[in-house]
Amino acid sequence: MSRYTGPRHKLARRLGISLDGTGKDLKRNYAPGQHGQSRRKLTEYGIQLQEKQKLRHMFGVNEKQFRRTFEHAQKMRGVLGENFMKLLESRLDNVVFRMGFAATRPAARQLVNHGHMTVNGKKVDIASYRVQPGDVITLREKSRGLAIVKESLEARTFVPNFITFDDNKVEGTFTRLPDRSEMPAEINETLIVEWYSR
Repeated sequence: MSRYTGPRHKLARRLGISLDGTGKDLKRNYAPGQHGQSRRKLTEYGIQLQEKQKLRHMFGVNEKQFRRTFEHAQKMRGVLGENFMKLLESRLDNVVFRMGFAATRPAARQLVNHGHMTVNGKKVDIASYRVQPGDVITLREKSRGLAIVKESLEARTFVPNFITFDDNKVEGTFTRLPDRSEMPAEINETLIVEWYSR
């Protein structure tokens, strides 16, 4: 199944979480549709599935990629749920979003796909590219004048601790994999592990 391209505010309302991190997509705190306020209580399976869908849509990943990332996390040492989220956080489109080059993850994905970003001086146009600790991410010389990037960098209020950003050079370094406290708190990764382990 391909990536979801429908209205994100409806999806955010159904899942009960702001997918872009701004909170603007949650104008009403109940699911969309005629019966949005009178939905039945979810089963245990439904709760686990909803948690998986929250994380999947937050990062804009299709089901096949999501499962493949989970399988890769299973081979790593440490806590499975945390490793899984660390792999998602180290995707290039997410790192570009975290650095503030784009206001949302879909916008960051588009920047990467259109070839505006470089990793260690080489152009990379694959959004799912896994950034390694120590990698330097910056805009290509031709793309330095993009108005959307300038607006995004000016509006940026926060850069996570696992990223260092040099405003003069307009480049960031992915210094290390994030800790659990630096990743989305509204996600319960143990439910996702349970869903894949059934």
